[in-house]
Amino acid sequence: MIFETASLTIDPARAEPFEAAVAACAPLFQAAKGCRSMQLEREIEDPSRYLLRIGWDSVEDHMIGFRESEAFQQWRAAVGSFFVAAPVVGHHQIVVVGF
Repeated sequence: MIFETASLTIDPARAEPFEAAVAACAPLFQAAKGCRSMQLEREIEDPSRYLLRIGWDSVEDHMIGFRESEAFQQWRAAVGSFFVAAPVVGHHQIVVVGF
């Protein structure tokens, strides 16, 4: 499994509706081929910053299967207006588990 991570910056005054929009979109990810998990984390030191972490079977499941789907269009329509900067997206794999 790989993880997509997206660093998101929003206006912290809009945090509640943003978080509600992300929660409402969870079924889009859950239904996507190869999607295994989805979580949103808010940074404590800077409440305008979030980390979206999504587990996928493969990069292709994310970049082709999801990004080229209608579900992705629905996701962007629901949350895109909250972004004050372009999301920074990367893909990661676990290489060390300490405990």
